[in-house]
Order: sequence, then structure tokens, then C-alpha cells
Amino acid sequence: MHPVELDEFPTAKDCKVRLAEAEAAKASELARTSAAVEQEKRELLKKLQEPSGVSDEDRLERAKAIIKRAVSAGKTEVLVGRFPNTLFTDKGRAIGQVEPGWQSTLTGLPKELFEFWQSHLKPRGYRLRFEIIDYPGGLPGDIGVTLSWN
Repeated sequence: MHPVELDEFPTAKDCKVRLAEAEAAKASELARTSAAVEQEKRELLKKLQEPSGVSDEDRLERAKAIIKRAVSAGKTEVLVGRFPNTLFTDKGRAIGQVEPGWQSTLTGLPKELFEFWQSHLKPRGYRLRFEIIDYPGGLPGDIGVTLSWN
């Protein structure tokens, strides 16, 4: 057995310093990750606020495929989108209160989906429902958009 030299043995202070450095590195990494996630959210929100560029023909093809798949699975409705409440001019308040004229609070992609439904799917008997689907901290969160045919 080799004797341990005391000058190679870490002091309690050395251990505290190493632990503090490790904690600081973890906190720094968490901050970098958090900043990257927030940047991705901002970019996605910006994209959802802008026109999608999807033609009605393409959207009809997508809707047809989604509906066929759901019907084959025995479903009578399908969630077609989940959006942050910040895409709505009142953060979803009118939707949550089921107020007349709630449609005027829509912006970006949710508005496009509503207009597409109104023009192409509503005349075929489909229904579209906008509802708050989560309440983080007791406040309205994301808005779900569900297409149904029952």
C-alpha cells in the first residue's frame, strides 16, 4: 500500500471551491439552455404570427389525410393545432368566456385555420372548436383547435 502524501490530499476549502465551481458551471449551462429555448419560442411565435404561405389546395389535401386517418382509427374529432395564448389579442380570454365575437381575437395561423374551416370545411358539416387546454399557474395557457365531424 502506498502512503498518501498530505500535500496531495485536498483541504476542506479545496473541496468547497470545487463544488462551487461545479455548481457555477451547471448554472451557466442551465442559463445557456434556457436562453436557447426562449429564443426558439420567440422564433416559433414570430413564424406563427406571419402568413403560413400554405395554399388552400395543400391545406385541403392535409385536412383530407388527417380526417381519413382519424376516421380509420374510429375517432370523431382531431386536435389540429395547439397555440400559445399570446397569438390571440386577448390571450384567449374571449375564447375561455365563450364570448360572441371571440373570432376577432385570432391572429396568424389560428386565424388562417378558422378562415379555411369557414370557407371549405364548415359547408361540409365539420365543426371547429377553439378552447383553452391548459391552465399553468391557474391562468389560461395554450389554445387547442379541434376539428370534429360527429
